[in-house]
Amino acid sequence: MQVDNIGSVCRTHARRAASAVLLTLAMLVSCLALAPPAMAATVLARISPSTVSTFKLNTVHTPDVTGDTSTDIWERYQTGIQRAEAGGAVTKVSALSVAESAQHIGRPLLCHATRLNTRYIPDGFCWDEGDDRSSNYNNTGTDPGGWVPQGLTASHDSDNADGTINGRHVYLASWYRGKNGSQNEFARVSFVKNTGSSTAYGHVLLVEPTLDGSFTAVTRTHTDGMVWYGNRLFVANGGELQVYDMRHIWRMGSSSERVGVANGVSSARWHAWAMPMIGRYWTGDRQNPRGCQAATGSWVCLGSLSLDRTGKDVLVSGEYRSPAAGAGGRVIRWPLNSSTALPESGSGAGIATSTAEEGYTTPVWAMQGVATDGTYYYMSGQCPPGWNGDVPPDHEDAFSCIHRARKEEAPHVFTMAPRMTQNLSYSRFSGRLWGLNEKINTAEGDRVVFSIDVAP
Repeated sequence: MQVDNIGSVCRTHARRAASAVLLTLAMLVSCLALAPPAMAATVLARISPSTVSTFKLNTVHTPDVTGDTSTDIWERYQTGIQRAEAGGAVTKVSALSVAESAQHIGRPLLCHATRLNTRYIPDGFCWDEGDDRSSNYNNTGTDPGGWVPQGLTASHDSDNADGTINGRHVYLASWYRGKNGSQNEFARVSFVKNTGSSTAYGHVLLVEPTLDGSFTAVTRTHTDGMVWYGNRLFVANGGELQVYDMRHIWRMGSSSERVGVANGVSSARWHAWAMPMIGRYWTGDRQNPRGCQAATGSWVCLGSLSLDRTGKDVLVSGEYRSPAAGAGGRVIRWPLNSSTALPESGSGAGIATSTAEEGYTTPVWAMQGVATDGTYYYMSGQCPPGWNGDVPPDHEDAFSCIHRARKEEAPHVFTMAPRMTQNLSYSRFSGRLWGLNEKINTAEGDRVVFSIDVAP
Protein backbone atom coordinates (compact mmCIF):
# COMPACT_ATOMS: atom_id res chain seq x y z
CA MET A 1 0.00 0.00 0.00
CA GLN A 2 1.51 3.34 -1.04
CA VAL A 3 0.23 5.35 1.90
CA ASP A 4 1.49 8.71 0.65
CA ASN A 5 -1.50 8.60 -1.70
CA ILE A 6 -4.05 8.05 1.04
CA GLY A 7 -6.20 10.94 2.19
CA SER A 8 -8.09 11.38 5.42
CA VAL A 9 -11.02 9.33 4.13
CA CYS A 10 -8.81 6.34 3.41
CA ARG A 11 -7.16 6.68 6.80
CA THR A 12 -10.57 6.58 8.47
CA HIS A 13 -11.59 3.50 6.50
CA ALA A 14 -8.33 1.76 7.34
CA ARG A 15 -8.90 2.33 11.01
CA ARG A 16 -12.48 1.07 10.86
CA ALA A 17 -11.35 -2.02 9.00
CA ALA A 18 -9.10 -3.18 11.86
CA SER A 19 -10.31 -6.19 13.80
CA ALA A 20 -11.76 -5.85 17.27
CA VAL A 21 -8.65 -7.45 18.74
CA LEU A 22 -6.31 -5.06 16.98
CA LEU A 23 -8.44 -2.09 17.98
CA THR A 24 -8.32 -3.18 21.58
CA LEU A 25 -4.55 -3.57 21.45
CA ALA A 26 -4.19 -0.21 19.72
CA MET A 27 -6.27 1.45 22.41
CA LEU A 28 -4.13 -0.08 25.12
CA VAL A 29 -0.92 1.01 23.44
CA SER A 30 -2.27 4.48 22.68
CA CYS A 31 -3.01 4.92 26.35
CA LEU A 32 0.73 4.70 26.90
CA ALA A 33 1.11 7.75 24.68
CA LEU A 34 -1.03 9.64 27.19
CA ALA A 35 1.31 8.72 30.02
CA PRO A 36 3.15 11.46 31.93
CA PRO A 37 5.64 13.48 29.88
CA ALA A 38 8.91 11.78 29.03
CA MET A 39 10.74 14.49 30.94
CA ALA A 40 7.95 16.02 32.98
CA ALA A 41 10.10 18.60 34.74
CA THR A 42 11.25 20.32 31.55
CA VAL A 43 9.84 21.58 28.27
CA LEU A 44 10.88 22.29 24.70
CA ALA A 45 12.33 25.56 25.95
CA ARG A 46 12.87 28.65 23.83
CA ILE A 47 16.42 29.97 23.48
CA SER A 48 16.70 33.73 23.90
CA PRO A 49 16.75 35.76 20.66
CA SER A 50 20.07 37.34 21.62
CA THR A 51 21.65 33.90 21.83
CA VAL A 52 20.00 32.66 18.63
CA SER A 53 21.43 35.64 16.76
CA THR A 54 24.92 34.24 17.39
CA PHE A 55 24.16 30.99 15.51
CA LYS A 56 25.57 31.33 11.98
CA LEU A 57 25.98 29.35 8.78
CA ASN A 58 29.20 30.91 7.51
CA THR A 59 30.48 30.88 3.94
CA VAL A 60 31.70 33.13 1.06
CA HIS A 61 35.40 33.76 0.53
CA THR A 62 36.32 31.35 3.30
CA PRO A 63 38.97 28.63 3.04
CA ASP A 64 37.99 25.04 2.60
CA VAL A 65 38.95 22.36 5.11
CA THR A 66 42.49 22.17 3.66
CA GLY A 67 43.10 25.83 4.47
CA ASP A 68 43.38 26.92 0.82
CA THR A 69 42.49 30.62 0.59
CA SER A 70 43.37 31.08 -3.08
CA THR A 71 39.82 31.37 -4.33
CA ASP A 72 36.23 31.16 -3.21
CA ILE A 73 35.29 27.52 -2.65
CA TRP A 74 31.88 27.84 -4.36
CA GLU A 75 33.47 29.30 -7.49
CA ARG A 76 36.16 26.62 -7.46
CA TYR A 77 33.60 23.83 -7.21
CA GLN A 78 31.54 25.36 -10.03
CA THR A 79 34.61 25.55 -12.27
CA GLY A 80 35.51 21.94 -11.51
CA ILE A 81 31.99 20.73 -12.29
CA GLN A 82 31.89 22.63 -15.58
CA ARG A 83 35.23 21.20 -16.67
CA ALA A 84 34.26 17.64 -15.73
CA GLU A 85 31.01 17.83 -17.68
CA ALA A 86 32.60 19.56 -20.67
CA GLY A 87 35.32 16.93 -20.80
CA GLY A 88 32.82 14.15 -21.50
CA ALA A 89 34.04 11.77 -18.78
CA VAL A 90 30.74 12.07 -16.88
CA THR A 91 27.13 12.13 -18.07
CA LYS A 92 24.34 13.92 -16.21
CA VAL A 93 21.32 11.80 -15.24
CA SER A 94 18.13 12.40 -13.23
CA ALA A 95 17.39 11.37 -9.67
CA LEU A 96 14.46 9.29 -10.88
CA SER A 97 16.63 7.37 -13.35
CA VAL A 98 18.94 6.32 -10.52
CA ALA A 99 15.99 5.14 -8.43
CA GLU A 100 14.44 3.30 -11.36
CA SER A 101 17.72 1.61 -12.29
CA ALA A 102 16.82 -1.19 -9.85
CA GLN A 103 20.51 -1.61 -9.09
CA HIS A 104 19.30 -2.88 -5.73
CA ILE A 105 15.94 -4.48 -4.99
CA GLY A 106 14.60 -3.74 -1.53
CA ARG A 107 11.63 -5.24 0.24
CA PRO A 108 8.27 -3.46 0.44
CA LEU A 109 6.53 -3.12 3.81
CA LEU A 110 8.16 -3.37 7.22
CA CYS A 111 10.28 -6.51 7.52
CA HIS A 112 11.43 -6.08 11.15
CA ALA A 113 9.80 -5.35 14.48
CA THR A 114 9.31 -1.61 14.96
CA ARG A 115 7.08 -1.12 18.06
CA LEU A 116 5.29 1.63 16.11
CA ASN A 117 1.80 2.21 17.47
CA THR A 118 -0.70 0.50 15.13
CA ARG A 119 -3.06 3.40 15.74
CA TYR A 120 -0.90 5.43 13.32
CA ILE A 121 -1.03 2.88 10.45
CA PRO A 122 2.71 2.12 10.12
CA ASP A 123 4.06 1.47 6.63
CA GLY A 124 7.42 1.60 4.87
CA PHE A 125 10.05 -0.57 3.24
CA CYS A 126 13.34 -2.39 3.82
CA TRP A 127 16.75 -2.46 2.15
CA ASP A 128 18.17 -5.49 0.42
CA GLU A 129 19.88 -7.97 2.73
CA GLY A 130 23.36 -6.59 2.12
CA ASP A 131 22.43 -3.04 3.09
CA ASP A 132 20.26 -4.31 5.95
CA ARG A 133 23.16 -6.17 7.57
CA SER A 134 26.22 -4.02 6.81
CA SER A 135 28.43 -3.05 9.75
CA ASN A 136 31.36 -0.83 10.58
CA TYR A 137 32.04 -2.03 14.11
CA ASN A 138 34.83 -4.57 13.55
CA ASN A 139 38.16 -3.37 14.88
CA THR A 140 40.15 -6.52 14.13
CA GLY A 141 42.14 -4.94 11.32
CA THR A 142 40.57 -7.23 8.73
CA ASP A 143 37.22 -5.46 8.59
CA PRO A 144 36.20 -4.87 4.94
CA GLY A 145 34.12 -1.89 6.04
CA GLY A 146 30.42 -1.25 5.78
CA TRP A 147 27.72 1.35 5.30
CA VAL A 148 25.36 2.75 7.96
CA PRO A 149 22.26 4.91 7.19
CA GLN A 150 21.72 8.30 8.85
CA GLY A 151 19.75 11.00 7.00
CA LEU A 152 16.37 10.89 5.24
CA THR A 153 14.55 13.16 2.82
CA ALA A 154 12.11 12.60 -0.04
CA SER A 155 10.37 14.10 -3.03
CA HIS A 156 7.76 15.42 -0.59
CA ASP A 157 10.47 17.93 0.45
CA SER A 158 11.18 19.00 -3.13
CA ASP A 159 9.45 21.85 -4.96
CA ASN A 160 7.12 19.63 -6.99
CA ALA A 161 3.47 20.52 -6.47
CA ASP A 162 2.31 16.98 -5.61
CA GLY A 163 5.36 15.78 -3.72
CA THR A 164 6.39 13.30 -6.41
CA ILE A 165 8.80 13.12 -9.34
CA ASN A 166 6.71 12.46 -12.44
CA GLY A 167 4.16 10.74 -10.25
CA ARG A 168 6.73 8.58 -8.45
CA HIS A 169 7.51 8.79 -4.77
CA VAL A 170 11.28 9.04 -4.40
CA TYR A 171 13.12 8.72 -1.09
CA LEU A 172 16.76 9.57 -0.34
CA ALA A 173 18.86 8.13 2.47
CA SER A 174 22.40 9.19 3.36
CA TRP A 175 25.02 6.69 4.55
CA TYR A 176 28.54 6.91 5.92
CA ARG A 177 31.04 4.10 5.41
CA GLY A 178 33.07 2.97 8.38
CA LYS A 179 36.11 0.74 8.61
CA ASN A 180 38.21 -0.40 11.57
CA GLY A 181 36.47 1.94 13.98
CA SER A 182 36.44 5.01 11.72
CA GLN A 183 32.89 6.20 11.11
CA ASN A 184 33.54 8.67 8.32
CA GLU A 185 35.54 7.01 5.55
CA PHE A 186 33.20 7.68 2.58
CA ALA A 187 29.65 8.98 2.02
CA ARG A 188 26.81 8.02 -0.32
CA VAL A 189 23.12 8.69 -0.98
CA SER A 190 20.52 6.08 -1.93
CA PHE A 191 17.80 7.09 -4.41
CA VAL A 192 14.73 4.90 -3.82
CA LYS A 193 11.50 4.46 -5.75
CA ASN A 194 8.89 2.84 -3.52
CA THR A 195 5.45 2.00 -4.92
CA GLY A 196 4.17 0.12 -1.89
CA SER A 197 4.41 -3.19 -3.73
CA SER A 198 8.01 -2.83 -4.93
CA THR A 199 11.16 -1.08 -3.76
CA ALA A 200 14.14 -0.37 -6.01
CA TYR A 201 17.13 1.90 -5.56
CA GLY A 202 20.64 2.89 -6.55
CA HIS A 203 23.63 4.26 -4.59
CA VAL A 204 25.40 7.53 -5.47
CA LEU A 205 28.86 8.34 -4.11
CA LEU A 206 29.38 11.89 -2.81
CA VAL A 207 32.44 13.54 -4.34
CA GLU A 208 34.32 16.84 -4.36
CA PRO A 209 35.13 18.41 -7.78
CA THR A 210 38.67 19.52 -8.55
CA LEU A 211 39.89 22.30 -10.83
CA ASP A 212 41.41 19.86 -13.32
CA GLY A 213 37.97 18.49 -14.25
CA SER A 214 38.25 15.44 -12.01
CA PHE A 215 36.96 14.73 -8.50
CA THR A 216 37.86 13.06 -5.21
CA ALA A 217 35.74 11.18 -2.68
CA VAL A 218 34.12 13.18 0.11
CA THR A 219 35.68 11.87 3.33
CA ARG A 220 35.45 12.67 7.05
CA THR A 221 31.69 12.95 6.59
CA HIS A 222 29.10 11.28 8.82
CA THR A 223 26.08 12.38 6.70
CA ASP A 224 24.21 13.21 9.93
CA GLY A 225 21.12 14.55 8.15
CA MET A 226 19.79 15.46 4.72
CA VAL A 227 17.15 17.68 3.08
CA TRP A 228 16.05 17.98 -0.57
CA TYR A 229 15.11 21.60 -1.19
CA GLY A 230 14.43 22.86 -4.70
CA ASN A 231 17.38 21.69 -6.78
CA ARG A 232 19.61 21.52 -3.71
CA LEU A 233 20.52 18.63 -1.48
CA PHE A 234 21.75 19.68 1.98
CA VAL A 235 23.88 17.15 3.85
CA ALA A 236 24.80 17.77 7.49
CA ASN A 237 28.22 16.87 8.85
CA GLY A 238 28.32 18.09 12.42
CA GLY A 239 29.57 21.67 12.22
CA GLU A 240 29.34 21.70 8.43
CA LEU A 241 26.47 21.94 5.95
CA GLN A 242 27.43 20.52 2.57
CA VAL A 243 25.44 21.55 -0.52
CA TYR A 244 24.87 19.44 -3.64
CA ASP A 245 22.76 20.07 -6.75
CA MET A 246 20.22 17.51 -7.96
CA ARG A 247 20.84 18.68 -11.54
CA HIS A 248 24.39 17.33 -11.36
CA ILE A 249 24.19 13.58 -10.81
CA TRP A 250 26.89 11.88 -12.85
CA ARG A 251 26.90 8.47 -14.46
CA MET A 252 30.38 6.95 -14.33
CA GLY A 253 32.26 5.59 -17.32
CA SER A 254 33.68 2.59 -15.48
CA SER A 255 33.46 0.62 -12.24
CA SER A 256 36.62 0.32 -10.17
CA GLU A 257 38.04 1.27 -6.79
CA ARG A 258 39.52 4.45 -8.24
CA VAL A 259 37.73 7.78 -7.63
CA GLY A 260 38.09 10.49 -10.27
CA VAL A 261 38.88 10.86 -13.96
CA ALA A 262 41.89 9.13 -15.49
CA ASN A 263 42.63 9.01 -19.23
CA GLY A 264 39.19 10.46 -19.90
CA VAL A 265 37.34 7.72 -17.96
CA SER A 266 35.48 8.35 -14.70
CA SER A 267 35.05 5.99 -11.78
CA ALA A 268 33.61 6.32 -8.26
CA ARG A 269 34.75 3.44 -6.09
CA TRP A 270 32.48 0.81 -7.63
CA HIS A 271 29.49 3.20 -7.70
CA ALA A 272 27.63 3.64 -10.97
CA TRP A 273 26.93 7.31 -10.11
CA ALA A 274 28.50 10.21 -8.24
CA MET A 275 27.24 13.61 -7.09
CA PRO A 276 29.64 16.58 -6.78
CA MET A 277 29.52 19.07 -3.94
CA ILE A 278 28.77 22.66 -5.00
CA GLY A 279 29.43 24.49 -1.73
CA ARG A 280 29.83 24.44 2.04
CA TYR A 281 28.67 26.32 5.12
CA TRP A 282 30.21 26.07 8.60
CA THR A 283 28.83 26.75 12.06
CA GLY A 284 32.23 26.69 13.75
CA ASP A 285 35.73 25.33 13.17
CA ARG A 286 36.15 24.64 9.43
CA GLN A 287 39.21 22.50 10.09
CA ASN A 288 37.37 20.19 12.48
CA PRO A 289 33.61 20.14 11.75
CA ARG A 290 33.18 16.87 13.68
CA GLY A 291 34.49 18.61 16.78
CA CYS A 292 31.06 20.12 17.44
CA GLN A 293 29.82 16.90 19.09
CA ALA A 294 30.25 18.68 22.41
CA ALA A 295 29.21 22.04 20.97
CA THR A 296 28.37 24.90 23.27
CA GLY A 297 27.90 28.62 22.82
CA SER A 298 27.53 29.79 19.24
CA TRP A 299 28.95 26.61 17.67
CA VAL A 300 25.88 24.62 16.59
CA CYS A 301 26.14 20.94 15.73
CA LEU A 302 24.00 19.82 12.79
CA GLY A 303 23.19 16.31 14.02
CA SER A 304 19.98 15.94 11.99
CA LEU A 305 18.05 17.90 9.36
CA SER A 306 14.44 18.27 8.24
CA LEU A 307 12.38 20.78 6.26
CA ASP A 308 9.48 22.87 7.53
CA ARG A 309 7.25 24.13 4.70
CA THR A 310 4.21 24.91 6.85
CA GLY A 311 4.96 28.64 6.67
CA LYS A 312 8.09 30.37 5.46
CA ASP A 313 10.52 27.66 4.36
CA VAL A 314 12.86 26.73 7.19
CA LEU A 315 15.67 24.22 7.63
CA VAL A 316 15.37 22.53 11.03
CA SER A 317 18.50 21.09 12.62
CA GLY A 318 18.79 19.01 15.77
CA GLU A 319 21.77 18.37 18.01
CA TYR A 320 22.62 14.93 19.30
CA ARG A 321 23.91 14.67 22.85
CA SER A 322 25.39 11.38 24.03
CA PRO A 323 23.43 9.54 26.73
CA ALA A 324 26.20 10.42 29.18
CA ALA A 325 25.66 14.12 28.45
CA GLY A 326 21.92 13.87 29.06
CA ALA A 327 19.30 16.13 27.53
CA GLY A 328 19.75 19.66 26.22
CA GLY A 329 20.30 19.17 22.49
CA ARG A 330 19.31 22.28 20.56
CA VAL A 331 16.65 22.50 17.84
CA ILE A 332 17.57 25.38 15.51
CA ARG A 333 15.50 26.93 12.72
CA TRP A 334 17.44 28.35 9.74
CA PRO A 335 15.47 30.52 7.24
CA LEU A 336 15.67 29.51 3.58
CA ASN A 337 15.43 31.59 0.41
CA SER A 338 13.07 29.86 -2.02
CA SER A 339 14.41 31.78 -5.02
CA THR A 340 18.01 30.61 -4.51
CA ALA A 341 17.22 27.36 -2.64
CA LEU A 342 19.92 28.31 -0.14
CA PRO A 343 19.97 29.60 3.45
CA GLU A 344 18.64 33.16 3.68
CA SER A 345 21.14 35.95 4.23
CA GLY A 346 20.45 39.37 5.63
CA SER A 347 22.09 40.97 2.60
CA GLY A 348 19.78 39.14 0.20
CA ALA A 349 22.79 37.69 -1.63
CA GLY A 350 22.54 34.15 -2.91
CA ILE A 351 25.63 32.87 -1.10
CA ALA A 352 26.33 34.63 2.18
CA THR A 353 26.34 34.07 5.92
CA SER A 354 22.94 33.08 7.29
CA THR A 355 21.67 33.67 10.83
CA ALA A 356 19.31 31.35 12.69
CA GLU A 357 15.85 32.72 13.38
CA GLU A 358 14.69 30.61 16.32
CA GLY A 359 15.94 27.92 18.69
CA TYR A 360 14.87 25.55 21.45
CA THR A 361 16.49 23.10 23.83
CA THR A 362 14.94 19.67 24.20
CA PRO A 363 14.52 17.50 27.30
CA VAL A 364 14.64 14.38 25.09
CA TRP A 365 17.75 12.32 25.75
CA ALA A 366 20.01 11.37 22.81
CA MET A 367 17.84 13.16 20.24
CA GLN A 368 18.70 11.73 16.81
CA GLY A 369 16.08 13.40 14.62
CA VAL A 370 13.53 16.21 14.71
CA ALA A 371 10.75 17.33 12.35
CA THR A 372 7.63 19.45 12.65
CA ASP A 373 4.15 19.50 11.13
CA GLY A 374 3.77 23.19 11.99
CA THR A 375 2.04 22.49 15.30
CA TYR A 376 4.08 19.79 16.97
CA TYR A 377 7.75 18.89 17.00
CA TYR A 378 8.51 15.17 16.71
CA MET A 379 11.84 14.13 18.23
CA SER A 380 13.40 10.66 18.02
CA GLY A 381 15.53 9.64 20.96
CA GLN A 382 15.70 7.43 24.01
CA CYS A 383 12.53 6.12 25.61
CA PRO A 384 11.91 6.94 29.27
CA PRO A 385 13.05 4.30 31.77
CA GLY A 386 10.79 1.25 31.84
CA TRP A 387 9.44 1.51 28.31
CA ASN A 388 11.82 -1.22 27.14
CA GLY A 389 11.17 -3.40 30.17
CA ASP A 390 14.40 -4.34 31.91
CA VAL A 391 16.57 -3.13 28.99
CA PRO A 392 18.25 0.22 29.85
CA PRO A 393 17.16 3.13 27.62
CA ASP A 394 20.69 3.58 26.24
CA HIS A 395 21.28 -0.10 25.44
CA GLU A 396 21.76 -0.94 21.75
CA ASP A 397 18.86 -3.41 21.93
CA ALA A 398 16.45 -0.82 23.32
CA PHE A 399 13.76 0.48 20.99
CA SER A 400 13.68 4.23 20.40
CA CYS A 401 10.78 6.56 21.09
CA ILE A 402 9.32 9.45 19.10
CA HIS A 403 8.40 12.26 21.47
CA ARG A 404 5.92 15.00 20.55
CA ALA A 405 5.64 18.51 21.93
CA ARG A 406 4.43 21.98 21.11
CA LYS A 407 6.89 24.81 21.59
CA GLU A 408 7.48 25.57 25.27
CA GLU A 409 5.50 22.51 26.37
CA ALA A 410 6.66 19.22 27.84
CA PRO A 411 7.05 16.35 25.37
CA HIS A 412 5.13 13.08 25.65
CA VAL A 413 5.97 9.77 24.01
CA PHE A 414 3.95 9.67 20.80
CA THR A 415 5.01 6.13 19.89
CA MET A 416 7.85 3.70 20.32
CA ALA A 417 9.99 3.32 17.21
CA PRO A 418 12.65 1.08 15.63
CA ARG A 419 15.95 0.61 17.45
CA MET A 420 18.35 3.55 16.94
CA THR A 421 15.86 5.63 14.95
CA GLN A 422 17.69 8.49 13.25
CA ASN A 423 16.37 11.36 11.09
CA LEU A 424 12.68 12.22 10.68
CA SER A 425 10.91 13.87 7.74
CA TYR A 426 7.34 15.18 7.58
CA SER A 427 5.24 15.02 4.39
CA ARG A 428 2.80 17.90 4.15
CA PHE A 429 1.01 16.06 1.33
CA SER A 430 0.08 12.90 3.22
CA GLY A 431 0.31 14.05 6.84
CA ARG A 432 2.76 11.25 7.51
CA LEU A 433 6.01 11.29 9.44
CA TRP A 434 8.88 9.33 7.88
CA GLY A 435 12.00 7.98 9.57
CA LEU A 436 14.76 5.41 9.35
CA ASN A 437 17.01 3.57 11.77
CA GLU A 438 20.67 2.52 11.76
CA LYS A 439 20.67 -0.55 14.04
CA ILE A 440 23.41 -3.00 13.08
CA ASN A 441 22.53 -6.68 13.09
CA THR A 442 24.88 -8.56 10.79
CA ALA A 443 23.01 -11.85 11.22
CA GLU A 444 19.39 -10.92 10.58
CA GLY A 445 19.30 -7.19 9.86
CA ASP A 446 17.17 -4.70 11.76
CA ARG A 447 16.81 -1.67 9.46
CA VAL A 448 13.62 -0.17 8.08
CA VAL A 449 12.40 3.05 6.50
CA PHE A 450 9.02 3.73 8.08
CA SER A 451 6.15 6.16 8.09
CA ILE A 452 3.24 6.81 10.44
CA ASP A 453 0.07 8.87 10.10
CA VAL A 454 0.28 11.94 12.34
CA ALA A 455 -2.53 13.89 10.66
CA PRO A 456 -5.40 14.95 12.98
